[in-house]
Amino acid sequence: MKRLAISTLAAAMIATPAAANVEITASGPVIALSVNESVALDPDIANLSAGVTVIAPTAVEAMRRNAVEMRGVIERIEALGIDEDDIQTTGVNLNPEYDYNQQTREQEFRGYRVSNRVSVKLRDIQRTGEVLDALVAAGATDIGGIGWGVDDTAPAIEQARQAAFATAHQRARDYAQLSGYGDIRLLEISESVSSNIPMPMMRQVATVDVAEESTPVRPGQVEAGLTVNFSFEMVE
Repeated sequence: MKRLAISTLAAAMIATPAAANVEITASGPVIALSVNESVALDPDIANLSAGVTVIAPTAVEAMRRNAVEMRGVIERIEALGIDEDDIQTTGVNLNPEYDYNQQTREQEFRGYRVSNRVSVKLRDIQRTGEVLDALVAAGATDIGGIGWGVDDTAPAIEQARQAAFATAHQRARDYAQLSGYGDIRLLEISESVSSNIPMPMMRQVATVDVAEESTPVRPGQVEAGLTVNFSFEMVE
């Protein structure tokens, strides 16, 4: 389902051709408009983040143990039928770990912490809860948030572009008539494409028992759109 959600931000500025830094020749006053249009879409991709964190007395042992456990997580992801091109390592970190001793007021060395994280692009979003549960069952100790996305936003962007074009022309004609002019002439167009797609928020969580039912998730909707800047000359 696609729903057009028009959010128009328009600001008008009337200037004389003699204004500084004017690069476009115009004999009449100029109207500058900035129009934002967006289209609400049902997501068809879920971007997941999972990883393993291990603490061990030595850096070598921490890396070894982390590698073993992370390999199990990746093998589980692949066993779920996710293409290897949709699995990407996003970070491997090794850091010393300290505890603060309240009595001595000194930092005490605990060992080394290794964190390894992968991102997963899930193209069957109906399986999101199932995949999250499977990752925890496979040994993942860090689960990030879910980022919902759309594989192809081009049609939605084009729909938003056409809406922005129509909105800008109507708004510019209104300003021209209010200013005593009969019509407008387009001088310049520039655009920037944007998307309002929530991205995963990384956070570490404790390992939890896997429930008999899959973790419930709700994809909601995401937005794709663009901002278009227009310049019009008011003419008689």
